[in-house]
Amino acid sequence: MKRITMAHGAGGTIMHDLIKKHIVTHLGGSGSEVPLEALDDAAVIGDIVLKSDSHAVKPIFFPGGDIGRLAVAGTVNDIAVMGAEPIALSCGFVLEEGLQITDFERILESMKQTCKEAGAYIITGDTKVVEKGNLSGCVINTSGIGKRNEALEGNIAEVKKYRSFNSRWILDSNLREGDKVIVSGTVGDHGLAVLSAQEGYNFGSQIKSDVTPLNKLIIRLLSVGGIVSMKDPTRGGLANALNEWSEKSNVGILVQEDRIPIREDVKAACEMLGIDPLEIGNEGKILIGMVHEKAEEILSILKKTKEGKNAQIIGEATKQFREVALETEVGGKRILAPPIGDPVPRIC
Repeated sequence: MKRITMAHGAGGTIMHDLIKKHIVTHLGGSGSEVPLEALDDAAVIGDIVLKSDSHAVKPIFFPGGDIGRLAVAGTVNDIAVMGAEPIALSCGFVLEEGLQITDFERILESMKQTCKEAGAYIITGDTKVVEKGNLSGCVINTSGIGKRNEALEGNIAEVKKYRSFNSRWILDSNLREGDKVIVSGTVGDHGLAVLSAQEGYNFGSQIKSDVTPLNKLIIRLLSVGGIVSMKDPTRGGLANALNEWSEKSNVGILVQEDRIPIREDVKAACEMLGIDPLEIGNEGKILIGMVHEKAEEILSILKKTKEGKNAQIIGEATKQFREVALETEVGGKRILAPPIGDPVPRIC
C-alpha cells in the first residue's frame, strides 16, 4: 500500500505526480480562465487572481525570517508573478499545544510588518489548536486575491510590439523561442538558511533567507513591459522552475551556468553537503522570461534595486531541443533535469 512521504511535498517530480494524478484528477474541471490543472502559481477567475498557500517550515524562526513573514510574502509573490496586484489576504492558524505566547506574538508582529511592506493586509481568517505533536509550533495557511491592473495591460502591449502574444496573463506557458531569461538574484539562500537552523550547521558565515514580498518590484518591471513569464523559484529551486516553463511552453531553455548568481558561501556549503544549489528553494527571487528586445532594460532596472542588485540574464528559450540545458564554463552542455524534490525538507 502506497503512503504519503516527505518527498510528496518537496516540490519536485514526485510532488507534481501526486498533484496531477490525484488532486487535479478529483478537483480539476472548473473551466476558469487559468484553472487548477494549469498548475500555475495562482488561478484566475475573470479579472481576479486567487491563491492559497500553506506553510509548515521547520523551525518556525530561521536566519533572515520566520514562518509569519514567509506566509505573507509567499502568497503575495505567487499572485504578483501572474501579473496581478495583491489586494487582500486571509490567514488560518493551526497552533500546536505548548507554543509560547511570546513566540506567537513575534510571528504576528512579523506578519504585520510584511503586510505593510506589501501593501496587502489580512482581513479575515481562522484559528485552531491541536494536541502537541509534529507541527514544530504552528502551521499557517494564507490565501490572497489580486486584481488586474494597468501595469499588466501596458506590459502586454509592449510584448505585442515584438511578437505575437495571446495570453491575458503572465503564465508558465508563454515562453517562446528567443525569449531571454533573468533571475533576479542569488539562488539557494533561503534553503541553506533554513537547513542551518534545522541542523545547527555553522557554514563559517551568516547565510540568511531572502524571504521578502516582491509585488512592488514586479509592478515596476511590468511598467517597463516585455515580460511574458514570471515565477518565484521556491520548492525545487531554479531547476524545477525552468523545467516547468520548458514543459508548459513546449520549448527548450539554454542556461549559461557561469551566469547563475550564487553566493560563494552558499556554493561552498552545498559542495560540503553534496547538494545542488539549483535545486534549493528561494523565497525572495523572481525568474523572469521576456522578449529579448527588453532584456537589458529590465536587467538595468533590477540592478538598481536592493532586491535585484545581483540579477543576471542567465539564458534564453530555444527550439533546438526540448529540455533545459546548462552550458558549462568550458563550453560543454548537460541536461538540467527536474529534481525529484528539494534536498532540504520543510523549508516553507
